[in-house]
Amino acid sequence: MPGERAGLGGILHGMTEKESPPRRYPRKQLQKGILVAWEGAGVRRTDRAKTLGMGGLYIETTDPPAAGTYIQLLVDTPEGEVRARAVIRNSDPGRGMGVEFVGMDQAARTHLHGLLKRLLPGTA
Repeated sequence: MPGERAGLGGILHGMTEKESPPRRYPRKQLQKGILVAWEGAGVRRTDRAKTLGMGGLYIETTDPPAAGTYIQLLVDTPEGEVRARAVIRNSDPGRGMGVEFVGMDQAARTHLHGLLKRLLPGTA
């Protein structure tokens, strides 16, 4: 039928093309950003993340790998090192990439949670 999205079973009914599903975790916009070392697709770089949450971050970089690429991340925080495996969900050449955490040990998760708790008062 006109206006229906085939194969989505009405899950996205009423959403426009630019909208995305709600996020699982709150995000924090970082004014100055936080340094992130990352490697993947034969590239090793250090860039700034401008958005951070328990589910992932947005890294500003001029030449990001393609969406679907897996990368390794290292974020050094006052709470401790956060090492994680992530997948690039959104690649914006000339701007950056949105990445989702897909693997992180408990210590790293604890450090990230502590950082976000400090940055996002009122979150558990």
